[in-house]
Amino acid sequence: MTIREKSLQLHEQWHGKIEVTSRVSIETTEDLSLAYTPGVAEPCLAIQKDYEKSFSLTRRSNLVAVITDGTAVLGLGDIGPEAGMPVMEGKCALFKEFADVDAFPLCVRSKDVDEIVDTVYRISGSFGGINLEDISAPRCFEIERRLKELCDIPVFHDDQHGTAIVVAAALLNALKVVGKTKEQIRVVINGAGSAGIAIAKHLLQIGIQDLTMVDRFGILYDGAPENNEAQQELAQRTNLSQKHGTLADALKGADVFIGVSAPNIVTEDMIKSMASDPIVFPMANPTPEIMPDLAKKAGARVVGTGRSDFPNQINNVMAFPGVFRGALDCRAKDINEEMKMAASVALAGLVKEEELNEEHILPLATDKRIGKVVAEAVAEAARRSGVARI
Repeated sequence: MTIREKSLQLHEQWHGKIEVTSRVSIETTEDLSLAYTPGVAEPCLAIQKDYEKSFSLTRRSNLVAVITDGTAVLGLGDIGPEAGMPVMEGKCALFKEFADVDAFPLCVRSKDVDEIVDTVYRISGSFGGINLEDISAPRCFEIERRLKELCDIPVFHDDQHGTAIVVAAALLNALKVVGKTKEQIRVVINGAGSAGIAIAKHLLQIGIQDLTMVDRFGILYDGAPENNEAQQELAQRTNLSQKHGTLADALKGADVFIGVSAPNIVTEDMIKSMASDPIVFPMANPTPEIMPDLAKKAGARVVGTGRSDFPNQINNVMAFPGVFRGALDCRAKDINEEMKMAASVALAGLVKEEELNEEHILPLATDKRIGKVVAEAVAEAARRSGVARI
């Protein structure tokens, strides 16, 4: 039985991967009176007088909404909100398993930006954080931007920022392995959708100076007629030499390739054309842009993919549980750039320098240290940057 077949069989048995359980025991009349009526009136009135008590007198302080419209689900594309539910449930299970964050899936039947923003904003008072998931670009950028402006709780699009945090951590450690610095390298990112754009912005934030984006139309450049608004904004900050051409042209002499695009589009010759000791992160799933063995054969020094069956898995489960744990612990109003940078540095630091090698630049995704270490770094950064409320 294949993994997919076994997973389908187990999902039929599980009838869902999460459930709601009570944190209080209700066995007597007094228990009922304390947890519900008439006693529950007191916390209600306390919250009416002081909104901030909604965090301390309810589970809101540990509850995240995992929200999708089903338009970009796990490499499957636009399969609809109900079909995205198994992924959202899985996300909620990971939140609980890796950071003890309670999360609840909400699949919205709309592709309209205004409707989605309005829906999420109106229910946001029930939650301590909003995790947007599997929403197609470029709509996801506008949805996140507007919700961050409206909501007084963290809003985080994991496909963008979770991926970017882990890629940056992997790159920081890979650079140590190959003996290069972030200021001297040239990075090429193939795929200018939500993940690619977020990775690019985050790498610029951590100090990468020479970065080129490529999409299906070729190298991204300022003023390209195919650019959407988000791509045009980034094009003004990247490809400073204003090169035009293909992915093959972009990769000549590059030190780093990061792929969030399509399977088997990078050839051995492209890897051979890169600078010495290249770092190659082909992360398309399930089939990467180039298979690790071919990349290594062509001269890649460090290779990381999104898959668990190869060394150096780059998986955003290493980011979002700890990021939200840290944000919730300090009751942050936002997840800002300082917090994301802190998460990358903390994650990279979990692999000690004496442990680093070509096949070990990140901890295993299942390493239970990650959530705590990332959370502490994120909370500290939130307090330093002024978005923490406690």
